This record gives sequence, C-alpha cells and structure tokens, in this order.
Amino acid sequence: MENNIFNIQNEQEFTEVALAVFKHQFKNNKVYRSFCDLLYIHPSEVKTIQEIPFLPIQFFKSREVVASVDEVEEVFTSSGTTGSVTSKHLVTDINLYKESYLKGFAHFYGNIEAYTVLALLPNYLERKGSSLVYMVDDLIRKSNNIESGFYLDNLNELAKKLIELDKNGQKTLLIGVSFALLDLIEMQQFKLKNTIIMETGGMKGRRKELVREELHTVLQDGFGVAKIHSEYGMTELLSQGYSKGNGIFNTPPWMRILTRDTEDALTMNPLEKNGGINVIDLANYNSCSFIATQDLGKVHENGTFEIIGRFDNSDIRGCNLMVL
Repeated sequence: MENNIFNIQNEQEFTEVALAVFKHQFKNNKVYRSFCDLLYIHPSEVKTIQEIPFLPIQFFKSREVVASVDEVEEVFTSSGTTGSVTSKHLVTDINLYKESYLKGFAHFYGNIEAYTVLALLPNYLERKGSSLVYMVDDLIRKSNNIESGFYLDNLNELAKKLIELDKNGQKTLLIGVSFALLDLIEMQQFKLKNTIIMETGGMKGRRKELVREELHTVLQDGFGVAKIHSEYGMTELLSQGYSKGNGIFNTPPWMRILTRDTEDALTMNPLEKNGGINVIDLANYNSCSFIATQDLGKVHENGTFEIIGRFDNSDIRGCNLMVL
C-alpha cells in the first residue's frame, strides 16, 4: 500500500487508493469504525471520496486514533496552553512520515541537498513531540550542509548567516513561525535574493494575530522578497501543503482538500465556496486519513486551496455524534 500511496499519478488512482484506505481504516480503526457506524455508513455503499466520513479532529485529543496493531514508534503532540488538552498522533510507522515529507518537499522544491536549511521555531523547540521539529530536523540533516541548523534566541547570529549565505548566492530556506520571523525583521531589515522565507503560521499567543495579507506584506518588506511561502500542516497529519505565495496552497499527489457546509458537516461544498476544511491524507494509513479540521477555507477549480480562518466554537457543528 505504501507504494500505491506515494506513486499516485492521476485522480482515478487517487480515488482507488483512497477507497482502499477507507476500507482498511473502517476495519482496523475502532474509533473511526464507531464514528462510521453512528452515521450508518459502510464501505460497501461508498463509491466516491466525497461520500467517505471525515472524523472530527478533536478525536485526536480524547481517543487513540490508530488503525494498526504495531507498536507506536513516535507520539506527536500539538502545542497548547497550560492545562489544555492536546492532540496526540500515535505513529506506528515513522517511515511513512519520512517518505511523505521528503517526497512532498521534493515535489514542490526539488532536492533538499540544494538548500541550506535554517529553522526559526522557538516555541516548537521548547517542547517535546513536535512533528514540525521532527521534519525540519531531518530536512536539515538531509541537506548535508554544515551551515544548516536551528536557531532559538540567537537572532543576531541568524541575521549574519542569512546575509552571508545570500550574498554568496547560496540557495537558502528559512522556515519559521510567524512571531519569530517578525522579531527577526524588527531587529534587522534584509534584501534577500537567493532565500525562500517560509512561515508555518501562528503567533502562539506571543503577538497580536494578523490576517495573512498583512503578515505577508510586513514579511516581504522586512526580508526584501517578492513572495512569502507557507507550509500547511498539523499534528494530526503526516503530509503538508505548500504555498509559494499569496496564500494559495498545493498538495502532494497523495493529499486532497475538500470543504464541507459549516452548518451541516456531512454535506460537501462545491468548488470555490467557503466552508470547513476536510483533509484526505493517505500517508495517515495507520491512523485516520479522513479528517474534518477546524480550519475554514475554499478549494479552487484547479485543486489549490486557501485558508481564510478558523471555527470560533470549539466543537464542529454536525459532528458531535460521540462524546469526546
């Protein structure tokens, strides 16, 4: 199945693999099976990906969402305020995650060895269990570049490194959380020509939240770049979407985005209509590949998508069929 997932060539193959994964998870994931049973939905009746039930993402906070009897190799956890319940993604085959993010990055950006990878992820480094840190740490290693590395509070050192690498014509990727990137450009203004600035979203309570357009305009001016790239990922997923500018995201061939009606979670929206973001991530083979997130957005005719906000209420309406 791993070969099938990462070698999808067209929509027909995606649908075939997605339906096979749905059958596997219906049979082997107790939490997901209970959810499907409450909806009276059985794989024998499901012919399209739109008919597959999407598990509310909150279940990762209260249940063990696994579709495998293998031993858990890694536990990824979400960030949260003190005392809050965090999501836990139990990963029984870490190689699926590695293959997903390595092939996903290569799909959009080419060989990682072409880059110096600099990471500015202070809030993620300060806790355990971040899937983002796991991915970026491996990208740093795979770059085989002694200049690659993490930065925590040493912004002066990072600024000097960015200027030096860019001046030398070195292709560089700076991946950072929004508030830390803002901290950096408040300390130093740049005019970068060979550097990709990629934000991973979120002020994490450190700063006032900004709408994407405002954030990207400030970052573009501060770094002296034409576009700000973005990464769309979360604890509950093993794949990422990437934007090369304007907040328009693409997904790798084994990942799809759909939107649902905000008042009726079981009704899928047509293209170009705002709604709740549903994610199909086939790399989640051993947990759940069909997730109803708390993000709001829309999918365009060409399959790209954008995020426009989040649900205000903590529960996704129409999905509260099981006590969380």
